[in-house]
Amino acid sequence: MESVDEGMCVTFLVRHAWLSMRSAVAVALAEHDLSVQQYGTLLVLRELPGQTIAEVGRKVGTARQSANELITGMERSGLLERRPNPSDRRTHQIYLTPTGHSRLAEATPKVRAVEEDLESTFSPTDRATARAWLARMVNPEVPIDEP
Repeated sequence: MESVDEGMCVTFLVRHAWLSMRSAVAVALAEHDLSVQQYGTLLVLRELPGQTIAEVGRKVGTARQSANELITGMERSGLLERRPNPSDRRTHQIYLTPTGHSRLAEATPKVRAVEEDLESTFSPTDRATARAWLARMVNPEVPIDEP
């Protein structure tokens, strides 16, 4: 059998890892009446409040139209609110409501527990290495911690 790092397509491995994680996380989030995309949207807006629909869409990996539908549904559920964008009258800025903050706070421990379970066979070093690699793939400017 060939080793993981020989001949395997990294893109294919990452996609399958994501699909496995997404399925496990979706089960945990269902208890909080959230989808994976809704949870991701709440995370993005907690870290970067005031994003436009297009910016949220880019960050959660969806087209602007799909992001608009996602935001509209979350707004109806009381998780988000739109506010006029003072620098562009054609767009709105999106913010979490108190309900959105609460739902995110309630769901996050469940998501973390799923992640802990999925990583349970990793050594602490392997876990840190995997997380550092993923962070660098998302943002190449992230500094590498030297041992």
